[in-house]
Amino acid sequence: MIRVIVIRTAGTNCDLEMVHAFELAGARVDRVHVRRLVRKEVRLDDFQIVAIPGGFTYGDDIAGGKILANELQAHVGEDLRRFVDSGKLLLGVCNGFQVLVKMGFLPGGGQAATLATNDSNRFEDRWVYIKAETDRTPFIGKGEVIALPVAHAEGKFIVRTREELQRLKDQDRIVFRYVDAEGQPGPYPVNPNGSQGDVAGICDETGRVMGLMPHPERHIYPHHHPRWTRLPKKEGDGLRIFRNAIRNLS
Repeated sequence: MIRVIVIRTAGTNCDLEMVHAFELAGARVDRVHVRRLVRKEVRLDDFQIVAIPGGFTYGDDIAGGKILANELQAHVGEDLRRFVDSGKLLLGVCNGFQVLVKMGFLPGGGQAATLATNDSNRFEDRWVYIKAETDRTPFIGKGEVIALPVAHAEGKFIVRTREELQRLKDQDRIVFRYVDAEGQPGPYPVNPNGSQGDVAGICDETGRVMGLMPHPERHIYPHHHPRWTRLPKKEGDGLRIFRNAIRNLS
Protein backbone atom coordinates (compact mmCIF):
# COMPACT_ATOMS: atom_id res chain seq x y z
CA MET A 1 0.00 0.00 0.00
CA ILE A 2 1.22 3.50 -0.88
CA ARG A 3 2.13 5.48 2.21
CA VAL A 4 1.59 9.24 2.41
CA ILE A 5 2.88 11.72 4.98
CA VAL A 6 0.83 14.88 5.47
CA ILE A 7 2.96 17.51 7.20
CA ARG A 8 1.25 19.94 9.57
CA THR A 9 2.29 22.67 11.96
CA ALA A 10 0.79 25.63 13.83
CA GLY A 11 -1.86 27.23 11.63
CA THR A 12 -2.35 24.33 9.21
CA ASN A 13 -6.09 23.83 8.77
CA CYS A 14 -6.60 21.51 5.79
CA ASP A 15 -4.58 18.55 7.01
CA LEU A 16 -7.50 16.35 8.03
CA GLU A 17 -9.24 16.92 4.70
CA MET A 18 -6.07 15.96 2.83
CA VAL A 19 -5.62 12.85 4.94
CA HIS A 20 -9.19 11.81 4.14
CA ALA A 21 -8.73 12.47 0.41
CA PHE A 22 -5.63 10.29 0.20
CA GLU A 23 -7.33 7.57 2.24
CA LEU A 24 -10.30 7.59 -0.14
CA ALA A 25 -7.81 7.21 -2.98
CA GLY A 26 -6.46 4.05 -1.35
CA ALA A 27 -3.37 5.19 0.55
CA ARG A 28 -2.24 4.71 4.12
CA VAL A 29 -1.72 8.19 5.55
CA ASP A 30 0.23 9.51 8.51
CA ARG A 31 -0.47 13.05 9.73
CA VAL A 32 2.81 14.29 11.20
CA HIS A 33 3.80 17.51 12.95
CA VAL A 34 6.88 19.12 11.43
CA ARG A 35 8.72 18.98 14.75
CA ARG A 36 8.69 15.19 14.60
CA LEU A 37 10.53 15.42 11.29
CA VAL A 38 12.99 17.91 12.75
CA ARG A 39 13.68 15.55 15.67
CA LYS A 40 14.07 12.63 13.22
CA GLU A 41 11.27 10.71 14.91
CA VAL A 42 9.74 10.09 11.48
CA ARG A 43 11.70 9.11 8.35
CA LEU A 44 10.67 10.33 4.91
CA ASP A 45 12.16 7.12 3.48
CA ASP A 46 9.13 5.26 4.86
CA PHE A 47 6.75 7.09 2.51
CA GLN A 48 6.08 7.42 -1.22
CA ILE A 49 4.24 10.78 -1.18
CA VAL A 50 4.85 13.91 0.88
CA ALA A 51 1.93 16.34 1.01
CA ILE A 52 1.92 19.85 2.47
CA PRO A 53 -1.68 21.03 2.92
CA GLY A 54 -3.27 24.44 3.05
CA GLY A 55 -3.76 26.73 6.01
CA PHE A 56 -2.05 29.71 7.55
CA THR A 57 1.17 28.20 8.87
CA TYR A 58 2.60 30.29 11.67
CA GLY A 59 -0.08 32.86 10.90
CA ASP A 60 1.60 33.82 7.61
CA ASP A 61 3.32 36.41 9.79
CA ILE A 62 6.17 37.05 7.31
CA ALA A 63 4.59 35.85 4.08
CA GLY A 64 2.43 32.91 3.07
CA GLY A 65 4.38 29.70 3.81
CA LYS A 66 7.70 31.44 4.41
CA ILE A 67 8.35 30.33 8.00
CA LEU A 68 7.49 26.67 7.36
CA ALA A 69 9.61 26.80 4.19
CA ASN A 70 12.59 28.04 6.20
CA GLU A 71 12.04 25.38 8.85
CA LEU A 72 11.81 22.55 6.35
CA GLN A 73 14.75 23.86 4.35
CA ALA A 74 16.97 24.05 7.41
CA HIS A 75 16.16 20.64 8.83
CA VAL A 76 14.88 18.32 6.08
CA GLY A 77 15.59 20.16 2.82
CA GLU A 78 18.18 17.67 1.64
CA ASP A 79 15.99 14.76 2.74
CA LEU A 80 13.15 16.13 0.61
CA ARG A 81 15.43 16.51 -2.40
CA ARG A 82 16.62 12.92 -2.08
CA PHE A 83 12.99 11.90 -1.69
CA VAL A 84 12.06 13.46 -5.04
CA ASP A 85 15.25 12.24 -6.74
CA SER A 86 14.31 8.68 -5.78
CA GLY A 87 11.15 8.90 -7.92
CA LYS A 88 8.61 9.77 -5.23
CA LEU A 89 5.97 12.52 -5.25
CA LEU A 90 5.77 15.88 -3.47
CA LEU A 91 2.49 17.83 -3.43
CA GLY A 92 1.76 21.30 -2.05
CA VAL A 93 -1.72 22.81 -1.95
CA CYS A 94 -2.41 26.51 -1.30
CA ASN A 95 -0.15 27.30 1.67
CA GLY A 96 1.75 24.14 0.76
CA PHE A 97 2.29 25.54 -2.74
CA GLN A 98 3.64 28.72 -1.17
CA VAL A 99 6.02 26.60 0.92
CA LEU A 100 7.37 24.72 -2.11
CA VAL A 101 7.89 27.96 -4.04
CA LYS A 102 9.69 29.63 -1.15
CA MET A 103 11.88 26.55 -0.68
CA GLY A 104 12.88 26.71 -4.35
CA PHE A 105 11.36 23.33 -5.26
CA LEU A 106 9.03 25.19 -7.60
CA PRO A 107 9.66 26.24 -10.26
CA GLY A 108 13.14 24.93 -9.37
CA GLY A 109 16.66 26.30 -9.42
CA GLY A 110 16.20 28.74 -6.55
CA GLN A 111 13.34 31.06 -5.80
CA ALA A 112 12.47 32.24 -9.31
CA ALA A 113 8.81 32.88 -8.47
CA THR A 114 6.55 33.83 -5.61
CA LEU A 115 2.89 33.92 -4.64
CA ALA A 116 1.97 37.51 -3.91
CA THR A 117 -1.06 39.40 -2.60
CA ASN A 118 -4.17 39.01 -4.76
CA ASP A 119 -4.90 41.86 -7.15
CA SER A 120 -8.25 42.30 -5.38
CA ASN A 121 -6.25 43.06 -2.22
CA ARG A 122 -8.52 40.80 -0.23
CA PHE A 123 -9.00 37.18 0.77
CA GLU A 124 -10.60 35.29 -2.14
CA ASP A 125 -12.96 32.49 -1.09
CA ARG A 126 -14.80 31.25 -4.18
CA TRP A 127 -15.19 28.36 -6.61
CA VAL A 128 -13.12 28.42 -9.78
CA TYR A 129 -12.45 26.24 -12.80
CA ILE A 130 -8.94 25.14 -13.69
CA LYS A 131 -7.74 23.39 -16.83
CA ALA A 132 -4.92 20.85 -16.96
CA GLU A 133 -2.39 21.96 -19.56
CA THR A 134 0.08 19.06 -19.50
CA ASP A 135 0.57 15.31 -19.19
CA ARG A 136 3.97 15.85 -17.66
CA THR A 137 2.85 15.23 -14.09
CA PRO A 138 1.26 12.01 -12.76
CA PHE A 139 -1.34 14.00 -10.84
CA ILE A 140 -3.65 14.93 -13.76
CA GLY A 141 -4.36 14.29 -17.43
CA LYS A 142 -4.07 17.03 -20.05
CA GLY A 143 -7.24 18.82 -21.09
CA GLU A 144 -9.29 18.10 -17.98
CA VAL A 145 -11.34 21.00 -16.61
CA ILE A 146 -12.23 20.68 -12.95
CA ALA A 147 -14.04 22.82 -10.39
CA LEU A 148 -12.28 23.53 -7.09
CA PRO A 149 -12.53 26.16 -4.37
CA VAL A 150 -9.84 28.73 -3.65
CA ALA A 151 -9.26 30.33 -0.26
CA HIS A 152 -6.24 32.60 -0.14
CA ALA A 153 -5.02 36.16 0.19
CA GLU A 154 -1.60 35.54 -1.41
CA GLY A 155 -2.22 33.45 -4.51
CA LYS A 156 -0.97 35.63 -7.34
CA PHE A 157 1.71 33.62 -9.14
CA ILE A 158 4.46 35.87 -10.46
CA VAL A 159 7.95 35.19 -11.81
CA ARG A 160 11.07 37.34 -11.97
CA THR A 161 11.03 37.76 -15.74
CA ARG A 162 8.80 37.15 -18.74
CA GLU A 163 11.44 34.74 -19.98
CA GLU A 164 10.93 32.59 -16.88
CA LEU A 165 7.19 32.33 -17.56
CA GLN A 166 7.87 31.45 -21.19
CA ARG A 167 10.36 28.82 -20.07
CA LEU A 168 7.72 27.19 -17.89
CA LYS A 169 5.36 27.15 -20.86
CA ASP A 170 7.98 25.81 -23.28
CA GLN A 171 8.93 23.05 -20.85
CA ASP A 172 5.28 22.06 -20.40
CA ARG A 173 5.40 22.74 -16.67
CA ILE A 174 2.31 24.89 -16.26
CA VAL A 175 -0.01 22.23 -14.92
CA PHE A 176 -3.18 24.27 -14.31
CA ARG A 177 -4.57 27.56 -15.58
CA TYR A 178 -7.64 29.41 -14.34
CA VAL A 179 -10.48 29.19 -16.88
CA ASP A 180 -14.24 29.59 -17.08
CA ALA A 181 -16.76 26.74 -17.29
CA GLU A 182 -16.08 26.41 -21.04
CA GLY A 183 -12.34 26.11 -20.48
CA GLN A 184 -11.47 29.62 -21.64
CA PRO A 185 -9.28 32.15 -19.77
CA GLY A 186 -10.76 35.37 -18.53
CA PRO A 187 -10.36 38.32 -16.14
CA TYR A 188 -11.37 38.42 -12.48
CA PRO A 189 -13.12 36.45 -11.05
CA VAL A 190 -12.21 33.71 -13.56
CA ASN A 191 -8.62 34.39 -12.53
CA PRO A 192 -9.26 35.08 -8.84
CA ASN A 193 -5.89 36.58 -7.94
CA GLY A 194 -4.28 38.06 -11.06
CA SER A 195 -1.71 35.30 -11.57
CA GLN A 196 0.59 35.85 -14.54
CA GLY A 197 -0.48 33.68 -17.45
CA ASP A 198 -3.55 32.60 -15.40
CA VAL A 199 -1.30 30.08 -13.67
CA ALA A 200 -3.04 28.05 -10.94
CA GLY A 201 -0.44 25.30 -10.55
CA ILE A 202 2.99 24.22 -11.80
CA CYS A 203 5.38 21.29 -11.57
CA ASP A 204 9.14 20.91 -11.48
CA GLU A 205 11.26 19.53 -14.31
CA THR A 206 10.62 15.94 -13.21
CA GLY A 207 6.86 16.38 -12.97
CA ARG A 208 6.97 14.71 -9.55
CA VAL A 209 6.74 17.95 -7.57
CA MET A 210 3.46 19.81 -8.05
CA GLY A 211 1.88 22.79 -6.37
CA LEU A 212 -1.49 24.44 -6.90
CA MET A 213 -3.49 27.15 -5.17
CA PRO A 214 -7.04 25.69 -5.46
CA HIS A 215 -8.02 22.98 -2.95
CA PRO A 216 -8.65 19.51 -4.44
CA GLU A 217 -9.20 18.05 -0.96
CA ARG A 218 -12.26 20.30 -0.58
CA HIS A 219 -14.04 18.74 -3.54
CA ILE A 220 -13.84 15.00 -3.14
CA TYR A 221 -17.58 14.35 -2.75
CA PRO A 222 -20.24 15.61 -5.17
CA HIS A 223 -22.11 17.41 -2.39
CA HIS A 224 -19.06 19.57 -1.67
CA HIS A 225 -19.97 21.62 -4.75
CA PRO A 226 -22.63 24.32 -4.21
CA ARG A 227 -24.52 23.10 -7.30
CA TRP A 228 -24.22 19.41 -6.52
CA THR A 229 -27.93 18.67 -6.99
CA ARG A 230 -27.62 19.75 -10.65
CA LEU A 231 -24.32 18.01 -11.34
CA PRO A 232 -24.69 14.24 -11.91
CA LYS A 233 -21.28 13.18 -10.60
CA LYS A 234 -20.27 10.15 -8.58
CA GLU A 235 -17.34 11.89 -6.92
CA GLY A 236 -15.86 15.34 -6.55
CA ASP A 237 -13.43 16.64 -9.15
CA GLY A 238 -10.53 16.93 -6.73
CA LEU A 239 -10.43 13.25 -5.87
CA ARG A 240 -8.93 12.36 -9.26
CA ILE A 241 -5.72 14.20 -8.35
CA PHE A 242 -5.23 11.92 -5.35
CA ARG A 243 -6.31 8.80 -7.24
CA ASN A 244 -3.90 9.56 -10.07
CA ALA A 245 -1.01 10.02 -7.64
CA ILE A 246 -1.68 6.65 -6.00
CA ARG A 247 -2.29 4.87 -9.31
CA ASN A 248 0.95 6.09 -10.83
CA LEU A 249 2.98 4.82 -7.88
CA SER A 250 1.22 1.48 -7.47
